[in-house]
Amino acid sequence: MREAELIKEICACGAHRAETVPDGRVVLSADFRGICAANQCGKFDRCWVCPPAIGEIDALMRDIGRFSHAVLFQTVYPIEDSFDIEGMERAVRHHTAVTQRVKRRVQTKSLGEYLLLSCGGCTLCKVCTKPSGQPCRHPDLTVAPMEAYGIDVYCTARRTTLKYTNGTNTVTYFGILLWRE
Repeated sequence: MREAELIKEICACGAHRAETVPDGRVVLSADFRGICAANQCGKFDRCWVCPPAIGEIDALMRDIGRFSHAVLFQTVYPIEDSFDIEGMERAVRHHTAVTQRVKRRVQTKSLGEYLLLSCGGCTLCKVCTKPSGQPCRHPDLTVAPMEAYGIDVYCTARRTTLKYTNGTNTVTYFGILLWRE
């Protein structure tokens, strides 16, 4: 599948914009594991697709290196102001829905091996089964966060024309589709 066609498909799923990462070179940093461990999002060791359950950072970064193509996509959502937590939560749900549509569409394409990642921890269930030790309820639907794989979203976005910040009273979330033919 041509990258231009894939970008159209991702935008048709609701992404605001999507763009090829030049040479498929995603910027990685093991420092993100420390950021995850600081647990500012509350998902560390409480979500199946977040650290430490997702795996060792070095192995995940090596996994990213196996893919030769990457398309970064974003959703941009209006919020009242920088304190609009409810608006940000709606934006995350919107981004998750877009990512799920991308996942369904990609599963029908002949991309070869691929990996779809999104922002933050999984939000499919109100309460993740990880803390109770029960298996994930929706392993076929989960999408791991880019940061858990060590992706520096800001620096990767700078390799494209996608803006990391899209103006006042907006919140921007990213996802990435990686593949090799």
